[in-house]
Amino acid sequence: MKILIGLLVLVSTAAFAQPKLYIFDCGIIYFDDVAMFNLKQDETSVRELFVPCYLVEHDDGLLFWDGGLPVAISEVDGRVLEGDLNMAYERSVIDQLADMDIQPADVDFAAFSHLHFDHVGVANAFSGSNVLMQKTEWDAAFGGSSEFVDTTLFDDLRNSELTMLDGDHDVFGDGSVRIIYTPGHTPGHQALLVNLSNTGPVILSGDLFHFRANRRLRRAPTFNYDAAMTLESMDRIEALIKETDAALWIEHDKALADTLRKAPEFYD
Repeated sequence: MKILIGLLVLVSTAAFAQPKLYIFDCGIIYFDDVAMFNLKQDETSVRELFVPCYLVEHDDGLLFWDGGLPVAISEVDGRVLEGDLNMAYERSVIDQLADMDIQPADVDFAAFSHLHFDHVGVANAFSGSNVLMQKTEWDAAFGGSSEFVDTTLFDDLRNSELTMLDGDHDVFGDGSVRIIYTPGHTPGHQALLVNLSNTGPVILSGDLFHFRANRRLRRAPTFNYDAAMTLESMDRIEALIKETDAALWIEHDKALADTLRKAPEFYD
């Protein structure tokens, strides 16, 4: 009887196993003018955008989400100026993962909210992972339709195991980690819902919102692929927040990021 009870406990624990979420500092982008985000200068005082990378640890594998600024920026001391963008990146996420004895080859799944350069800086390193990508995003990125896309940063993914998505996707098949289709910023933009047992559900926004003001004022940046589609995706995420009582983590929100624990610490 004791053996049977022990087996039932193990099965129950496995059935309700919850993921861990790690956050990495993958750079900062500085702005003098927020007009491109469809905001007036006096509507937000924020002029720095945090650039994150994330790792989700699940009993059935590892998911890497969003790849930060290009690694080349982390190899330069101080800020890097490219066009109108002023950026800094202290240490590559590849090195940060290595501190946890994790190599890109150990990562089972890689997914990116979208393919703008500040979200795929180390994408090529994960060409051995199963890449979860909206087909609309993939097709548009290689169509050369955006000034913020540098295909050299993710060109190696052409040789990856590609799982092309057409909408939402349950990454591990148990509802704990779900990709949510939120097009508008780009044709195939996606967010991530992670259900954490102690922290509660968390939604990683990608670039659905850049600033809190974009959410508060319900404004889509002027450079978005489709403003109306963006607003529909905003409404969908707001409804999901009400449905699940999830916390929304605006990925670029530096004030929020400054309050969050960074890897190797985690949220569960």
